[in-house]
Amino acid sequence: MSGKEETPLAPALQAPKKKGPKVLLTVFVIGMTGFLAALVWLNWPKPRVQPETLTPELTSIIQNMPGTSDAMVYIGLKEIRSSRFWNEALPDSVRNAVTFSAGKRVDDLMKQRGFVLSRDLDTLLVSFQRSGRKQQKFIGMAWGDFATKAPAQALESASIKTAEIDGRRAYALDSTLWVCPMGPRRMAIASSSEMLNGFLRPTGHMLDRDSVSAAMIGKTRYKSHLWFTLSSPQWTAGALQSLTSKNRDVKSVGNLSKLQQLALSVKFDDGLKGQSEWVYRDRQTAFFASSFLWGTITLTSNPGTRTSDATRSLLKHLRVQQNLESVLITADLPLSAFRKQEKRN
Repeated sequence: MSGKEETPLAPALQAPKKKGPKVLLTVFVIGMTGFLAALVWLNWPKPRVQPETLTPELTSIIQNMPGTSDAMVYIGLKEIRSSRFWNEALPDSVRNAVTFSAGKRVDDLMKQRGFVLSRDLDTLLVSFQRSGRKQQKFIGMAWGDFATKAPAQALESASIKTAEIDGRRAYALDSTLWVCPMGPRRMAIASSSEMLNGFLRPTGHMLDRDSVSAAMIGKTRYKSHLWFTLSSPQWTAGALQSLTSKNRDVKSVGNLSKLQQLALSVKFDDGLKGQSEWVYRDRQTAFFASSFLWGTITLTSNPGTRTSDATRSLLKHLRVQQNLESVLITADLPLSAFRKQEKRN
């Protein structure tokens, strides 16, 4: 044997496999799949629940309204008062509360006549129109116990001005409130005699000349209890200003600054059922808004957050969906959810 031992050769090191192209390809495929899925979702019209239809009487009244509508509100108090939610979930203090103020003079007149809005008003339908920066015009119809609580003699003595319009007597109860009896339980209301004249002497159909308002009314799912529409971007922004003025964080929720129109409807039954539709200028903005709202609601309703148990329980009944240029928010709140809140309080 030789004195020199041969050193065994070290095994050759294998070159590392190049994973870069495969990883990039995988990321690209996943990204494209996600992009295509989002694109399909963005442009795929989702099925809608068939909304309730307007009654022929309401349709006729809306058709006779002059001009166009920036906002429209309907409250079916008679139907709401007969619901289980009204009678079992709401405390007496809320049921007997005044729903709105018509100004000090008119409020005093109603108090003198014993007219309680939550009890004696059955239905209210009002359309608003922008007139200048601050002044708003309106026209509408109210149903209620007017024959006994607001007869012609009482209106005559309480009015500051009267007018004959299309054979009917109209009364100005305030500088911005005119009323005109249309029967024992119906009364037209308006901000001026000109608005009443346009309503009692209609020219054309409002839903024909105001396609945006017609579309928004069609989007209200529930028609018999409570619904309202905001047809102009200016009114929509104004209505949401109160939400954003005191809370800067709210400004980014759902891309509120880019909302064009809004519709909301609520049905009072064995709980509350509601749907709100937010209409945006394009589908991309609606998709972003729906994603943001869905994420916010999901995170807020999870345990471990600062959200109260009552609010978290209610949030779990909300659903958010993007449908083309719209974001639909639906709620189905059972009566038990409100009873639990009462027990906690």
